[in-house]
Amino acid sequence: MSGEPTTGVRVMVVDDHPMWREGVARDLTEAGHLVVATSGEGRQAVRVAAAARPDLVVLDLQLPDVSGVAVIHGLRAALPRVRVLMLSASGEQQGVLDAVKAGATGYLLKSAAPAEFLDAVRRTAAGEPVFTPGLAGLVLGEYRRLAAGPPAGGPGDGGAGTAPRLTERETEVLRLVAKGLSYKQIAGRLGLSHRTVQNHVQNTLGKLQLHNRVELTRYAIEQGLDG
Repeated sequence: MSGEPTTGVRVMVVDDHPMWREGVARDLTEAGHLVVATSGEGRQAVRVAAAARPDLVVLDLQLPDVSGVAVIHGLRAALPRVRVLMLSASGEQQGVLDAVKAGATGYLLKSAAPAEFLDAVRRTAAGEPVFTPGLAGLVLGEYRRLAAGPPAGGPGDGGAGTAPRLTERETEVLRLVAKGLSYKQIAGRLGLSHRTVQNHVQNTLGKLQLHNRVELTRYAIEQGLDG
C-alpha cells in the first residue's frame, strides 16, 4: 500500500456534462473531500488548477476543446505532484494507454459504483495506481508483451529497456489478468483473497508506472498507438 488512508483530499472535477460534474462534486463533498474547483473545458481546467492547487484531478477523457490527455500534460507541467484519476465512459485501448503514458495515476469507467469511485479517489490521492479491472488487464497485457520481447535498449539507452522485476506471484496474477479474468476469478483459481489479488495488480502497476514508463511509451509508439 502506498501511504496512509487519505481523507479531506483537495479535488478538482473536470467534465463537460454539468449534471455529471455537479453530481461527482456533490458525492466528493459528502464523503468529506474539498472540491476546490470544477471545469467543463480542458484549457480552462489547466488555468484554474494552477491557482486552485488540487491534490487530485478527476478528469474526463473527452472534452469539447482539447483531449483529456492534453489536459494531463498541462496539469503535470503546472503541478508536477498532482494526481490524475481519469473518469471516462470510454475504455478504448488507445485512450487508456495514452492517459497512462501522459501520467494518469488511475483510470475508472463511469459505470463504476459510487463506493468504488470514492475508494479510487482515496487510493489515487495516496499514490496508488487504480484501474477498473478490465483496464488493468489491458495495461498489464501491454506490459506482459513488452517484457516477453527482446530488450528495447540500445547504445546510449542507459538500461531503459530492462523490464522491472516481478515476483513469481505477480507474474502469475499478471498472466491471468492479461487473459481477461476478473479479480474474483483469479482469487478463486489461485486460492487467494480478492484483496490480495488486487494488491498484486496494484503493486505491478506501481512498478510499471515508476520504472517502466519509457518502455511502455516506446512500445505504444512502435505499435502505432501514439498517433
